[in-house]
Amino acid sequence: MHPLSLAVTVSLLLATACAPKQVSVTTPARPSKTMPDVGPSNNRSTPVSTPGSTTSPASARIVESDTTARPAWLKARIAEVLAERKRNPITRILRYDYGGQTVYYISAPCCDQYSQVYDTRGKLVCQPDGGITGKGDGQCRDFEKKKTNEKLVWQDPR
Repeated sequence: MHPLSLAVTVSLLLATACAPKQVSVTTPARPSKTMPDVGPSNNRSTPVSTPGSTTSPASARIVESDTTARPAWLKARIAEVLAERKRNPITRILRYDYGGQTVYYISAPCCDQYSQVYDTRGKLVCQPDGGITGKGDGQCRDFEKKKTNEKLVWQDPR
């Protein structure tokens, strides 16, 4: 091998070995519907990417809104929440049938605080979740399993 061609070969090897490696990363979009190709072959379909759903699993379960009259104590509680700064997560009030009565579940304002369940007169029944353990106050351990007829009564609109 000629010394000049050897030098060129070694230079090319070193240049390609030291060149920065380019990696192309793409994140596939979640396909939700298909659209026919526009090309010559119209017998396949290509996924069309759409934005992800903004419906949370919890709100997807709630089928209908509670349109019955709200007790006075509940209206007062809603006014208290609206007088405070917006919470994260927002306050939600749900109505259920539980233990042979209608109850109102008020979501916890944050973190390790308890969610609360009240009867129709506004008396605290239990705190089914939240707290340090996440299991509430232990007064209604079966709440998650035995609550029925979930209806959204109110959620903070802010």
